[in-house]
Amino acid sequence: MTKSVHLAARPLLAVCTLFAALALVPAQVHARSLSEVEALGALSVCLNPDALPYSSNKPETPGFQLELAREIAKGLDLSLNVEWILPRRRANVVNCDMLLDSVNDPQLQEGRVLLSRPYQVSGVALGLSRGAAAISDYRELQRGQKVGVMVGSVASVVLGKAGKTTSPYAFQTDLIADLEKGDLYAIAVSSASMSYYIRQHPDSGLQLAYAFDSEPDLRWEVSVGLRKSDRALVDAVNGVLDRLIAEGALTGIYQRYGVEHRVP
Repeated sequence: MTKSVHLAARPLLAVCTLFAALALVPAQVHARSLSEVEALGALSVCLNPDALPYSSNKPETPGFQLELAREIAKGLDLSLNVEWILPRRRANVVNCDMLLDSVNDPQLQEGRVLLSRPYQVSGVALGLSRGAAAISDYRELQRGQKVGVMVGSVASVVLGKAGKTTSPYAFQTDLIADLEKGDLYAIAVSSASMSYYIRQHPDSGLQLAYAFDSEPDLRWEVSVGLRKSDRALVDAVNGVLDRLIAEGALTGIYQRYGVEHRVP
């Protein structure tokens, strides 16, 4: 289990993953124990309605977080209620039980959520432009090869300290657009977002490299965050996750969005 991500870096990591911030839902809103969700016959999840490949309110493309939430509820013989929420908007008034892709760091999450077993390795990757040489580590980038980064991000600090040429951006969509136009040699970007873009645009010639695996602050594991719940519900969710991983069902969910399932 990855424990080495510094707490000071967490807000920036949340920006990169889009959903780690949801794990910071204020704890005063009561979630439910296993016996309570069984009595209700339902489990609830908080998701962003417009954040593919993570989640979406579009029936034809629900996103891998929603698909996973459905499988968890099904595995527990419960129905699923979805609370569509944007970070820092309605988080303090909804009563959801699950937060998908919570950073698997018990110290960070203490008092907020209980964590399931980790089910995916997430983090920041390098998106490479058409024709760029394949690399396995960001240190292989050559002088003058411009790398787009999110302004103030951990990746910008890491690349800057390594002496790489960086260009700051405010929006990830602009990063990807300029990469495809050839204005950038590479970009530091969410691995899931880059994978999904490549799947949606197979003729773009863009590539994905897990070039930050050697940097603990840019690679982390994710779990199901169960808000103020009990060990019994965590154990039940773990049982479902174990089965989904063993049977390859979770891998299949990720594949539908072009995302590699990297089992922790």
